[in-house]
Amino acid sequence: MSESVDSWTKTLNFNVGVLGHVDSGKTSLARSLSSTASTAAFDKNPQSRERGITLDLGFSSFTVELPDHLRDSEGQKQYDNLQFTLVDCPGHASLIRTIIGGAQIIDLMMLVVDVVKGVQTQTAECLLIGELTCPRMVVVLNKIDLLPPNKRQSAIEKMTKRLHRTLENTRFKECPVIAVAAKPGGPEAPDTEEPQAVPELIELLKKQTYLPQRDPKGDLLMAVDHCFSIRGQGTVMTGTILQGSLAINDTVEIPALKVTKKIKSVQMFRRPVSGAMQGDRVGVCVTQFDPKLLERGVVCTPGSLCTLYAALISVRKIGYFKGSLSTRAKFHITVGHETVMARVTFFGLPPLGASEPPSVTNQPPSKPCPLDTPFTFEREYFHQDEYVIAQGEASPGCDPEQWALLEFERPVTCPLLCLVIGSKLDTDIHANACRLAFQGRLLQGFKDKGYAESALPRLRIYKTKHKEGQLERVTDDYTVIGRNLFKKETNLQLFIGLKVTLSTGETGVIEGGFGQSGKFKIRVQEGLSPETKQLLSSTSKKKGKGGSKVGAANEEEPKTDSQPVSIHLHFKRYVFDPHKKMVQS
Repeated sequence: MSESVDSWTKTLNFNVGVLGHVDSGKTSLARSLSSTASTAAFDKNPQSRERGITLDLGFSSFTVELPDHLRDSEGQKQYDNLQFTLVDCPGHASLIRTIIGGAQIIDLMMLVVDVVKGVQTQTAECLLIGELTCPRMVVVLNKIDLLPPNKRQSAIEKMTKRLHRTLENTRFKECPVIAVAAKPGGPEAPDTEEPQAVPELIELLKKQTYLPQRDPKGDLLMAVDHCFSIRGQGTVMTGTILQGSLAINDTVEIPALKVTKKIKSVQMFRRPVSGAMQGDRVGVCVTQFDPKLLERGVVCTPGSLCTLYAALISVRKIGYFKGSLSTRAKFHITVGHETVMARVTFFGLPPLGASEPPSVTNQPPSKPCPLDTPFTFEREYFHQDEYVIAQGEASPGCDPEQWALLEFERPVTCPLLCLVIGSKLDTDIHANACRLAFQGRLLQGFKDKGYAESALPRLRIYKTKHKEGQLERVTDDYTVIGRNLFKKETNLQLFIGLKVTLSTGETGVIEGGFGQSGKFKIRVQEGLSPETKQLLSSTSKKKGKGGSKVGAANEEEPKTDSQPVSIHLHFKRYVFDPHKKMVQS
């Protein structure tokens, strides 16, 4: 065993995500590239075998000699060979959550496009997920055997140009495009037909490789995609290590089952190894448990993952999403390896020198600006009815910094700072529309089921309020009576001591109620100005005159009502303050 361990640790594992629209031939391509099928590979799902569509993440691998550019500067090799692990992500749009689950561990994306059909809805969604999770991409035009031989070359060139135009505004604008036929004659054709241009594709993949950042330090997090038991040995979990490392005799936690298990043995593509680290694809045998309880999920260092009832995230709208992002709306949230419904509340930095909410437009943003304001509970934030999109020419497509509170319908288990994607998966999958709505990073998690009482009051998100009433009459130079600011049933005690402003410029303080009809008394500390007193006395005189002569009242009334003195009350209220206090700056 020691021989295979030693030789195996010198293999660099490189994860290639195979994404694309349903029926673009991804699984056939993975099969033609691959020499070793891992346990989860090529669809365990019988429903998928019948239809020839991938429903689960299939994994398979092939090993090649290490390319020269991966040797170090002295020409020495850190590794002996290069193993490509192919992650065959499902192309079915309804299974977008599985794509996101696979995309978080991918070093290179291989986007498979049917050369006859070109870019379709799900192709575009795969491209978006690639942009959020992956640094490099190769586009594979598949099924070139379906093109008539005399028109094949021109059709390939035309589609290549079209794809380069599509990719122009993405991070993959210079990415290579290669044409192949992974399974000439289609899925039903006999296997005697040789795939076309697959050796060239392998050479291209080798050129695109780099040394991925792998860090064995930190807590273990492994995404498990398949689980089975071996009699007399234990239960085997296969998956990919997302962070940290593991070794024989380590204890790991399965958060979904609330149990810890000891690692008895580790394998990489059927070869025994003593341990594995971030980026490796492994089978881990632990002490026995029922494999049906964990078909998919995560395994981690005991106590390292949080189970959250709610979370705070940084948020960016995805430009291609056409719907609005409204507070109180529900979205499908994919976080870690789970997808759960959550209610969303958007908030941002207070508008500069204003108490009004920022304006909203619906122009799709291009590239977001880098976030540079860290979230902190010490700062005040402004409540938003919806996500705010940048306006003006100063920074086109550069949305203001924003955050969101996610309140999950059921608790989720995930690491902090992980990628979060919000989508509307209930949108018709046949509609030609992007269903990915926003993305962000998980910044704070609430582990307490009673977070609404225990944690949310710390979150200082406020709404501004403005009430307007009229001045009814003057009692003396320092006291006036107002009306129409409150309803009859309002508890005026809550408003005593709040500042108000008259439309004539004076400021005063609410002293208390006056009578039973919701009227109130205002104390004007500086006293009413002579102009205001004159305005008010002329108004009351006109009213008095009008009392005796109906005709006169009719003539005078419009002038009186055109200049009533209004009373303005501005305050803010913190959305999560249990006491609903009103605050004035």
